[in-house]
Amino acid sequence: MSSTSEKVRQLAPHWAAMFLLMIAVLTLVERAVGEVGVIPSVGLVIAVGVGYPYAVRALGVAPPVWRR
Repeated sequence: MSSTSEKVRQLAPHWAAMFLLMIAVLTLVERAVGEVGVIPSVGLVIAVGVGYPYAVRALGVAPPVWRR
């Protein structure tokens, strides 16, 4: 298994991309439907956070740490 620093090095770009994707999704939803509450916003963030690794694996660009 990789060391902790190697795992962080592999995952840092994906964490940044996931964070930017979360902001983009929240922005698009708020522009489309107007102001959304805290609970729907948290739901969207969780959906992106859970779905992102699956999407990255499906696209074939997952870091080695996420490969099964």
